[in-house]
Amino acid sequence: MKGYGPTLVSALIFCGAALLESCTKPYHQQDERYVFVATNINLPYWRSAEAGFLESAKALGVKAELIGPPGYQPNAELLVFRQVLEQNPAGICLSAARPEIFQTEIDQAIARGIPVICVDADVPGSKRVLYIGTDNVKAGRESLRRMAAFLSNQGSIAVITIQGQRNLDDRATGVVDELNYFPVLKLTKILDDKGDARSAFDQVSELMQQKEKIDGIICLEATGGSGAAEALHRLNMEGKLPIVAFDDDPETLEWIERGAIVATIVQKPYVMSYYALKLLDDLHHNAVHPSKDWRTALAPPVPVFVDTGTMVVDKDNLKTYREGLPAHPSPK
Repeated sequence: MKGYGPTLVSALIFCGAALLESCTKPYHQQDERYVFVATNINLPYWRSAEAGFLESAKALGVKAELIGPPGYQPNAELLVFRQVLEQNPAGICLSAARPEIFQTEIDQAIARGIPVICVDADVPGSKRVLYIGTDNVKAGRESLRRMAAFLSNQGSIAVITIQGQRNLDDRATGVVDELNYFPVLKLTKILDDKGDARSAFDQVSELMQQKEKIDGIICLEATGGSGAAEALHRLNMEGKLPIVAFDDDPETLEWIERGAIVATIVQKPYVMSYYALKLLDDLHHNAVHPSKDWRTALAPPVPVFVDTGTMVVDKDNLKTYREGLPAHPSPK
């Protein structure tokens, strides 16, 4: 600007920028809040998911929390979801313990314009926008393949699961499907431990004491592996029956180090929740525009299924896996 000194010019530019910024509506509102509803949230699995959810929220500059009952309590989880819905959050992530009891509430949330993303466990009959998590049928197949290798493709196996929980039922389906490729490998027992290591311990102990013909144990949920390993340890059978576990609870990793668990199928709960929140944020702000508004579109503007994948941890790679685990701070 001719006739003005550099100091005055800088001041005018600064004031103009500040005025422009003050007139621009902030992308995220001060009270913008996202909630993740799950069950059995005291498991280390959910601590990892919570870390991903909170770190994603921090990056976006929004509020977030993961809540739910401390044990496997589907009805209590449903009550939490209803309470969250009445608070009118910007978006909800849900890991449904039992999909059939959540459909109505999810559909109500969508009708109110609140996006719902299923994480880890799906409710496919609902109007949820998408599912992000493990391809559980594929994970079940992987569990069976690992067991088959340890049993030289023959023998009788027991499966520990939580019956009626969609993601675990899908893993069981994967196990059964993969059995078609191993005709002399038989599934002879299905145990429901309700997500409780003590229950897995009791049921496996009873099987062994009754001299049931079991050559290996596949655990499709996080607590069953440590419960089964403890049972074999107490009966002086540690390492005599291979156990293929699920997830990376510290107890599970300890039993791998000791040789009682031969492998575990590890999911990525941090990754699931980190990206789930970003997708919720995009939906809340209608940030993706193949149509005017996701709420009235014939199809969602985001992927309907995001497979976050799994990895296999065994004694050979346990040290490397542990060294690569970050230390997530505890939520305040």
